[in-house]
Amino acid sequence: MGVDGTVPGGGLVQLVEARPDEYSGFARRLQRAFTDAAVHELGVDPDEPIPSDEDVWQTLREPGAEVLHVVREDRVVGGVVVSIDEHTQLNSLDFFFVDGDQQGRGTGVLAWRAVEARYPETRVWTTFTPYFERRNIHFYVNRCGFAIVEFFHPGHPDPHDHRASPGDSQDGDGTDHMFRFEKVMSPQRCR
Repeated sequence: MGVDGTVPGGGLVQLVEARPDEYSGFARRLQRAFTDAAVHELGVDPDEPIPSDEDVWQTLREPGAEVLHVVREDRVVGGVVVSIDEHTQLNSLDFFFVDGDQQGRGTGVLAWRAVEARYPETRVWTTFTPYFERRNIHFYVNRCGFAIVEFFHPGHPDPHDHRASPGDSQDGDGTDHMFRFEKVMSPQRCR
């Protein structure tokens, strides 16, 4: 793959900054992608947005957050929200989604590579995903090179009380069942 996000026969994936007036549409698409997964895996109410409006908007407005459209072949096909710490370069992937019709076509991997290329100074990436998101776990570990470094559950709650989403807790105690992933980047170059 070239630095510009191209692969032979795979098209071009670009990251384009979302304008604040586009955040509402971005949030709805993000919630649709996350809700579809929760409905499929857990049978939750499809009318209950996941993550909550409050969680999405809080993340989009965080200082240092960058909201990016994933564009493939001149069409918006997903989105990314990252938080970049210019001082430490310990950065977080807060939200990452690919529209349903783009899943299984390599779009997510191409988008992740574009994220790595956009932020080459990153020392460590961190992200979270609910325990039931088997596709996400496969994607982050097997396709993107992340490692699972922690599992939060009632016996080991997240000390930072990472954003809760309906359906994350099977026992209704309010504790998320979440994996924390890290990817330590090579100091020379992204993979």
